[in-house]
Amino acid sequence: MGAEPYWYFVDYEEDIQSALDKLRQQVFEGGAFNGAEFNPSTPEEALEMAEEEGTRSILDIMSIVAQPDFFRAAPWSEAELGTLFGTSKPSAEMVEGNDALWDSLDRGMARYAIIYDGDKPSQIFFAGYSFD
Repeated sequence: MGAEPYWYFVDYEEDIQSALDKLRQQVFEGGAFNGAEFNPSTPEEALEMAEEEGTRSILDIMSIVAQPDFFRAAPWSEAELGTLFGTSKPSAEMVEGNDALWDSLDRGMARYAIIYDGDKPSQIFFAGYSFD
């Protein structure tokens, strides 16, 4: 089986880790992940039960880091944002349907960007690929 993409838009908050934690809990409670049928009791248990396949969702991502790493989400740099979207302040419309952003992602890792409505941060966009 090949890696599967996943993506989410969440309301903006300055604490990106807090936004990630809330998103993970929301996805877990909604059962929108590989392995939900086994009724894990926590997001961490879901990831453990999924083994090498992962949950094929944001549940695979545990924390925010500065540089891309397995089980982590890192921001796209200003240079990367400029290359992908033509600006360091992309709108949701710029992100949606942008196929080039998937080339900047590796299996088992996620990236994120602050999404703007004009000059005001409005959302956080998380995107990643499953392990398998």
